[in-house]
Amino acid sequence: MNPEAQRGTNTVSAETHSAIALRSPRRSPCPIFPHNLAQPRSNPPVGSGLGGHLPRLWRVEELSEEELDALVEQATIDAYGDDEQLTGFAVMIEDNLEMPFETTVLGVTVLVKGVTQTASGITADCVRDGYHQAIHVLDLPLPEPPPKGAEWIAAYRHWARFA
Repeated sequence: MNPEAQRGTNTVSAETHSAIALRSPRRSPCPIFPHNLAQPRSNPPVGSGLGGHLPRLWRVEELSEEELDALVEQATIDAYGDDEQLTGFAVMIEDNLEMPFETTVLGVTVLVKGVTQTASGITADCVRDGYHQAIHVLDLPLPEPPPKGAEWIAAYRHWARFA
């Protein structure tokens, strides 16, 4: 009897292993935060802040790299690790972004009523006809002109792209 059978473990053939791998989602070795996705997806979501080209209405008035870096520094000062830095951005966005404001998501006008920090990032509470939908701030289109304080969203996107 082979040693694996003696220990009571199951053996899996290479064909079965390949079939299982095709059906099973691949586990990430670390939590999935936008800044952990070092390589752009092969098929990024439209307007994704993770490597795709940003549509014009996403852009806050052209901020220089230096201005974005200064905002990132201000939001992450005294923060150790990604979780604390994320909290810094959540606080800055909540304190400075003028809400509520209207924007368009997938061709539908919604009202952004607030932001919330979650395990995966910062989400905006979008409301339409009494229905609420959380949309990640990295994927939230901004209106033209953007609301006051939108530079903090730009700084968060900058940080998430390069952290």
